[in-house]
Amino acid sequence: MSDGLTTVSGMGYEEAGVPIEWLRAQPYPEWAAQRAECPVARVEGSEWDPRGHFDVLAYTEAEAVLRDAETFRSSINLDVIGQFMGELIVGLDGLEHRKYRNLVAKAFRQSQLDRWDDVLVRPIISRLLDAVAPLGRAELVDAVTSRYPVEVICGIVGVPLEDAQQFQRWAEEINTGPLAPERGYAAKDAMTSYLRALVEERRANPSGDFLSDLVHSEIDGEQLSEERLYGFLRLLLPAGAETTFRVMGNCLGALLRHPDVLREVVADRSLVPEAIEETLRWETSVTMVSRVAATDADVAGCPIPAGTPVNVITGAANRDPARWDDAEVWKLGRPTQHHLAFGTGPHQCLGMHLARLELTVGLNAIFDRLPNLRLDPDAEPPIIEGTAFRGPRTLPVLFDPTPVT
Repeated sequence: MSDGLTTVSGMGYEEAGVPIEWLRAQPYPEWAAQRAECPVARVEGSEWDPRGHFDVLAYTEAEAVLRDAETFRSSINLDVIGQFMGELIVGLDGLEHRKYRNLVAKAFRQSQLDRWDDVLVRPIISRLLDAVAPLGRAELVDAVTSRYPVEVICGIVGVPLEDAQQFQRWAEEINTGPLAPERGYAAKDAMTSYLRALVEERRANPSGDFLSDLVHSEIDGEQLSEERLYGFLRLLLPAGAETTFRVMGNCLGALLRHPDVLREVVADRSLVPEAIEETLRWETSVTMVSRVAATDADVAGCPIPAGTPVNVITGAANRDPARWDDAEVWKLGRPTQHHLAFGTGPHQCLGMHLARLELTVGLNAIFDRLPNLRLDPDAEPPIIEGTAFRGPRTLPVLFDPTPVT
């Protein structure tokens, strides 16, 4: 889950009227050309961005902006999505952000991760694979990757499995609220009404689960306000599920296009974490993070006036040839270096350990349950696409069918 900029599914964007070319774009060549010219680029205003903004495209400058929370504030996120999601952690800065983050961070403690691994993550991926393992072929985005993290997040919050699809729909409609306001407000009200019963139950009868932690979390006598509690819950599904399912699809897509590496990883599971980290660097699911200059600033010699929006293009920064050799190429064996897929600084992703857990467990389960995994030669090969949010729409595969035991 990103404590930076939320994401939405392609389906939600299409319904809200975003141009199809934005969803199907391949922006890396343009970003590479801009980065080679200057690490910071001025982008003129447009229909979707009336004010215009600056793009930060190189790793060193991107990291510096994300770490400088005094100069580059997150409050711009409240302007865009706050009216639909509420008072969000992604829109707060300074002391207020630290207090909010400390209160919710307790709900992501290691003991909860261990519990989720046992009671949610492994059972959910196993059940999804039960449905496809005997078939010998599947479209993995529809059958597995788009469902798996969504069901995990719903399980964490306490949403019954039969309501997961509706909950996901509300999340999409809230996230696309700025593009379709009437629908966004209706979804916000519906999700809040649904969640209120769960919250009040945990308030009266705490069970030690994630939602109980959020409701009862207290530091120095202070708890989450109702607005911040529901805002965090409205953020949780799109931030925690959409991002993970896209990265999982990106990683599988890369492995399937490199069958020799796929065989190596299947044979040596110690390589799975490396494959995940290389995918996060090469094709993270969220390619940009929004900030606004609180004061007049200078980045790499480029003056940025106070009040100007700044997009940190983490996707471009993660392919900076000044930091990585053959940066445009997905490959294992690189020296370990920090990337910006989970951001950095005060707003670094709260849920990154959960995301890595889901990816590791999910990929290993797929390799175990779908032997001889390979692309379907009769289907169109998968394409990772999109501007701000990237992933494959389909992953058509063949494998040796195995019975469900």
